[in-house]
Amino acid sequence: MSPLVITLLIVVGIVILVVIGYINHVVENSKLEKARLKADLGDRIRRCADLSETLPGQMVSPALKLLLTRLQLQLGERLQQIEKHDNGLKVRLDQLRSLAGQGESIPVSNPPQKIQTEAKAKEIRFQLETLHGQVTRAVQDGLLPAAEGKNWARDIRDMLVQLHVEFFTNLGLQAVQENQPRQARLAFERGVQYLQKQPDPARYQAPLQQLKAQLARANALVLENAQPTANEPSELTEGLKSLDDDDIWKKKNIYD
Repeated sequence: MSPLVITLLIVVGIVILVVIGYINHVVENSKLEKARLKADLGDRIRRCADLSETLPGQMVSPALKLLLTRLQLQLGERLQQIEKHDNGLKVRLDQLRSLAGQGESIPVSNPPQKIQTEAKAKEIRFQLETLHGQVTRAVQDGLLPAAEGKNWARDIRDMLVQLHVEFFTNLGLQAVQENQPRQARLAFERGVQYLQKQPDPARYQAPLQQLKAQLARANALVLENAQPTANEPSELTEGLKSLDDDDIWKKKNIYD
């Protein structure tokens, strides 16, 4: 065998090894990408399902229920392209299609929740942050039109305001019932201040007037109190402030 043939065989062998290595690399990357996509889709479906089931009933409209159902369905259909033989997923998608087909007649069974502790208020605020994140991601991925995403961002902001109004109102009323007018006054004051500093306070005139009326009653009770309490409640003066400080709407909104 001539040196030329030997050289050619060596070169061919090296090329074959390089090609095999490249193919293995592509296959491995494809597997990793599928695993990453599967995990991402599964996580987003789980988050939407959790929001659909656990958000307080007073914040869940048929339109919101339908949105979360649609997102689960669209994400599930993408997941099905990867998990073609997952019978459990097929059954779930059929259920979601049936629910989505009902439009805004979709049943809403979420029970209302009493919001009167800082822990509960923060829990629901976190849920609203998650909802906002899912809507934002859906717009980026083309699952929702940008205009619809913008409308939902506004609605979620309204839900956040509703959360604060309910919290401060419930806390103030509870303090009144416990004969703590100063604490009640502080809660109502925080509620009034929160609404007044909104970018569009005219949108919330009804709850603002209600809180102002509650504040006036609390002020009257304080004046009737002969011995004012020296210590303010730490939950209001410290813990509740974090609700304003951590307000998700102080972050830049992609729709602004």
